[in-house]
Amino acid sequence: MPASTPAVRVRRVYEDPSPDDGVRVLVDRLWPRGLGKADARVDEWPKALTPSTELRRWYHGPDGGYEEFRRRYEAELDAPEAAAALDRLRDLAARGTITLLTAAKDPAVSHTSVLRRVLEA
Repeated sequence: MPASTPAVRVRRVYEDPSPDDGVRVLVDRLWPRGLGKADARVDEWPKALTPSTELRRWYHGPDGGYEEFRRRYEAELDAPEAAAALDRLRDLAARGTITLLTAAKDPAVSHTSVLRRVLEA
């Protein structure tokens, strides 16, 4: 892996922590159901990087589609607080692996895949 490419992984927060995870970053707005904080071993929880409640509800509603969700979420990531949190994660990734944690059942069609792509850009 080239030195300039951040090492960003995506895992479900319910999976057992791995020594390869590096810095574990929860990127869900809500704490995962049924998971104790000690068991999750979360190092960072930047809520500014999570999709807004409105966007999350829209996406999981009858009109929500992934491509439109992706576009709207990328626009939310341009907000100053989110941009600062992105910079923080980029700094962490420049020093080693970071793992984005989510409770989403299919991370490939969730905000984590969008966030990973933005971080690796």
